[in-house]
Amino acid sequence: MQLPKFGLNRHDTSTVAAYGADVARAEESGWDAAFLPDSQLRRRDTYVLLASAAQATSEITIGPLLTNPITRHPSVTASSIATIAELASGRTILGLGAGDTAVRLAGLRPARVSRLEASTRLIRSLLAGEEVDVNAARPAFLPFAQRVPIWVAAGGPRTLRMAGGVADGVFIRVGTDFENIFSAVEEIRSGAVDAERDPREVRLGAVFHTVFHDNEEESMLMGKSMAAGYYEYSPTLFRNIGLDWTADSPEVLKSREGIWPDFHHAIDLLESGRAVDFLSETHARAFSLLGNAHSIAAQLINLLTELHKIDIEFDYVVLHPIPNPPTPDFGSKAYIERVPTEILPVVRDSLAGII
Repeated sequence: MQLPKFGLNRHDTSTVAAYGADVARAEESGWDAAFLPDSQLRRRDTYVLLASAAQATSEITIGPLLTNPITRHPSVTASSIATIAELASGRTILGLGAGDTAVRLAGLRPARVSRLEASTRLIRSLLAGEEVDVNAARPAFLPFAQRVPIWVAAGGPRTLRMAGGVADGVFIRVGTDFENIFSAVEEIRSGAVDAERDPREVRLGAVFHTVFHDNEEESMLMGKSMAAGYYEYSPTLFRNIGLDWTADSPEVLKSREGIWPDFHHAIDLLESGRAVDFLSETHARAFSLLGNAHSIAAQLINLLTELHKIDIEFDYVVLHPIPNPPTPDFGSKAYIERVPTEILPVVRDSLAGII
């Protein structure tokens, strides 16, 4: 069994220098990867921040998780990530998605699967130093091309199959339920076969919303808000595992309760959790890791072990912190330091025993 690289996707972005220093702190604390959401109305420019992190570190993997083909043209993304790869050679990856908060806050629509696929292909060709027909007077060409792995984040069946056909790796965002993860991997591998690729060549990663909170009642409320967020964007994930939704639609609930922009990113996750308190503990645990350090470590060990038994292993596991840590978040009680101290050693030691 391979040990996954554990990544964090929330750091101090209050200044460019603070971001570089915080990623350096993550590297020193024991994280393997530091990812950055590309959300132009919430954070400073993604690639300026990543450049700061590249120059402040030497080993940790870095990259956007996620950027999208709506707010940035694929040629711009190719140029930007190639520049970062010059600074962080061999430890840069590009995470792409249809667009979520960054797109919606700008009043735009997420990319269709076909556009995300075309963008992935265009970026790969440019990063490989190839000439690409873009309907301009001459083919497009990136003079300073760098080979950077392209990972696509996916949850729906069509996106998963597309990603299996074109991406170097796929970040699965379907919650923490075994059946949903298994179904997602099956879609990825089917997409690879359809594209005449070896399914084993498509690397796998997972993004797990992680409610690391010692108060059990509050953890459960935030976990319910996460479950509602998954239902909001993909009701199929509920139906796949026999869970129901017995209230008004998410849009009606958000309007009535003043939740913005969605259940995953609500300003007050306790309030958004109370708005969907009709959901059960089963709902919450199907879509989040939650509880204290012992509980989260046990959930991770059990899930990764069971997946290993059916030949599913992750290159990356991103432990997305819920709620967002404060900025700055210093000291031994900070998420960035508690997880590598209290959770990751237990998980790594247990999984290493299976190898």
